[in-house]
Amino acid sequence: MAILSAVISAAFRIYSLLILIRVLLTWLNPDPYRSFMGHPLVRLLDRVTDPVLAPLRRIVPPIGGTIDISPIVALILLEIARRLLLSLLSGF
Repeated sequence: MAILSAVISAAFRIYSLLILIRVLLTWLNPDPYRSFMGHPLVRLLDRVTDPVLAPLRRIVPPIGGTIDISPIVALILLEIARRLLLSLLSGF
């Protein structure tokens, strides 16, 4: 059971890290004349994180109309889900 708990915990942490990387990429643009947002790895990152972020964007409005806080909400919800799942597994 400890191995399963470790795998689940690692999966949640990796997914949270992917969301953080996506947020950081929106803040960075090293070359203003060429966007890297069309890069295949960035598109893959978008496809992996959109199943969680897209529904939250429909529920959580942007602050001031421009600041998207859905990644923060997603990270909090992922941590809550991880802790609940691990506590349920430790009960068995």
